[in-house]
Amino acid sequence: MKASLWALGLLLLYAANIPLSAQPSGTGGLMFDEIRTRAENGDAALQYQLGLCYFNGNNVAKDYLEAAQWWRKSAVQDYAPAQYQFGLCCYAGYGVEQDYAESVKWWSKAAERGNALAQYNLGCCYFYGYGAGKNLVAADKWLNVASAAGNEYARQLLPRVEAMMSSDEIDMAQQSVRDFKPIPSSEADAPPVVSGVPVNTSPAASGTGFFVTDDGFLVTNNHVVKNAAQIYLVTDTGRLDATVVKTDVQHDLALLKAEGNFESLPVVPSGTVPLGATVATVGYPDVQLQGQSPKLAKGEIAALAGAHDDPRYFQISVPLQPGNSGGALVDERGNVVGIVAAKLDANAALLTSGALPENVNYAVKSSYLLNFLDSDSDLAGTGYEPARIRERGAIRRTGHRTGAGHSLMAQFG
Repeated sequence: MKASLWALGLLLLYAANIPLSAQPSGTGGLMFDEIRTRAENGDAALQYQLGLCYFNGNNVAKDYLEAAQWWRKSAVQDYAPAQYQFGLCCYAGYGVEQDYAESVKWWSKAAERGNALAQYNLGCCYFYGYGAGKNLVAADKWLNVASAAGNEYARQLLPRVEAMMSSDEIDMAQQSVRDFKPIPSSEADAPPVVSGVPVNTSPAASGTGFFVTDDGFLVTNNHVVKNAAQIYLVTDTGRLDATVVKTDVQHDLALLKAEGNFESLPVVPSGTVPLGATVATVGYPDVQLQGQSPKLAKGEIAALAGAHDDPRYFQISVPLQPGNSGGALVDERGNVVGIVAAKLDANAALLTSGALPENVNYAVKSSYLLNFLDSDSDLAGTGYEPARIRERGAIRRTGHRTGAGHSLMAQFG
């Protein structure tokens, strides 16, 4: 029986009520046949992308065996993302025989090349003894390295690991962290180039957002627009540029501004939302394949707290996909009671229980959004008036109100 991990991860989505669009990493808009041809000719980055296509069923029938084979071809060329994915296949038995030791082997290679997910998984394996002898010093090293790279789950697990270590062991681990130097990325780790133009010139992220005032203030998740060099909306009337006014990293919120007149959504406090309440969202998932028409999803409030009883979140049964992040979660009257933000990390759940989670998703509660919007001192001079949120009058039915969203695109420089 597998021991429980300290933290279950949240896999953040790129999308929600005003869709943001993202170019799948590394494809540069290439057609499937061209990706396969170049993968067959040895392109490690596109071998990795082809594995993703087969694993997720994008443009082809799902085939874990085929996915594992393409990831292994890429992994042996030292392409770190493929080493991580092939290690996951070995751990879970996707397309290959389950072999914890083999997963440790490939995660070790990816970790040495700076892959934070592999570093976190490797730390867990050393902590629990999966595929390698239990080694608290090695576990502490890799969790520290992953934490320094921004992996929140590693940061949460570290106190538990170090509580079991002597001061000498902690000193040894810290020295290992100081000595660690990632293997420099090779050309195989860089995005492929088509006709001399790097593929990442397309929008790098997509998601959803919704207007909170009629004169162009809109809300989405911070992770959708973080580090973006350019942000724009896709609307019925064309493309509109947007700028970031303010962000709240702790609650994953961002306030943006676009020029024009829009239909806004009323935001209400979330404190009275009951367990089991019916909720819905309209978003723009996977715009590269599903297109930019809005997609409606309905469900219920499954829990009044998020992972580890985090009070900032609702757990919701609304089906979500990448591209739904930042969308309005509305009640049956069309009031915004949350902001679609995340889903349970399938990899973390798989490591914990040996099973993939089914429809475990999260939304930031609207009360945190209202506090964010009502910070008058921070928004002074922006033109935003918080009173307009709560004084909103007539509320239309959910199907009409949620349809007011627009697609958001983020491009990173």
